[in-house]
Amino acid sequence: MTYLVTGATSYIGKRLARRLLADGHKVRVLTRKPKSLASLEKRGAQVFSGSVTDRDSLKPAMEGVDGVFHTASWFGIGRSNPAGERLNLEGTRNVLEVAGDLKVFKIVYTSTIAIYGDTRGQLVDENYFYNGAELGWASAFDRSMWKAYYEVALPQAESGLPLVTVLPGLVFGPGDPSAIGSLLRDLLQDRPLLFLPADTVYCWSHIDDTVEAHVLAMEWGMPGEAYNISGEPATLVEVMQRAREIAGSRSQLVPVPAPLLKAASYLVRPFDSKLPPRYTSEALRLASVSYTASNRKARTQLGFSPRSIDAGLPSTISALREALKRSSQ
Repeated sequence: MTYLVTGATSYIGKRLARRLLADGHKVRVLTRKPKSLASLEKRGAQVFSGSVTDRDSLKPAMEGVDGVFHTASWFGIGRSNPAGERLNLEGTRNVLEVAGDLKVFKIVYTSTIAIYGDTRGQLVDENYFYNGAELGWASAFDRSMWKAYYEVALPQAESGLPLVTVLPGLVFGPGDPSAIGSLLRDLLQDRPLLFLPADTVYCWSHIDDTVEAHVLAMEWGMPGEAYNISGEPATLVEVMQRAREIAGSRSQLVPVPAPLLKAASYLVRPFDSKLPPRYTSEALRLASVSYTASNRKARTQLGFSPRSIDAGLPSTISALREALKRSSQ
């Protein structure tokens, strides 16, 4: 089979492209900077110059493919990014419309369980609807992904586009470039104090399970359906405590109550433009938000079987430790 993967420079997209190549598929990738995907090209991927925001550049990359994995998105915490939000909304619109014009057999679109808003630890299913337009969003990223799904992807699916949507939870694993990866690296480097939101709950999705879920969605997903591919739920404090034990870290974890985080988010708002992204009012507000969802549908219909947090953490920490050693040499 021949697949196009958008967002192949991202954590999920790059691992997905490698998995597809390893499975013997022909893989095309799209990027504004072809040199950034030289490693995938060496593995056999065909690199196309372009962007999901440039509709004309999509057609050459997409013509003749059997399926499209649309993983490209902007992700940012701390500040709004109009260009990034346009990428999530208009980029998705471009990919889906061009795929429809070219009669692509199936499209798998990567959304996020963040479209459900703050679920407060409840394991919601795919029928749950959070009215962000009335209640507001916790971040610019949440807003853009909510709009991309409800204003673009869902209407396209309802009109007959062979679209399957997958919604990961918090993705972690070897090579994790996110804030969670940074926290784990802080643990490995024995940073004295790590301040963590006391009650925030996430569904932890190992990167390899997330990639596997994309493959299963392409193979078995029903067009028009959405699948939560989130993993085991646990508080950030619980997971970091387990990671601390595995890593043998001397870092001290300091849980911060949600009311204090919310109060701090109001206090720092006048200084947002001068603060690092991780300390802005949006970042502090997000720290008290829980993103959780049930993966029952994906388990039943796709055969999705994510590993536990305890099964995923050791290899993650080992890989991060090796990466730190290499960077220090």
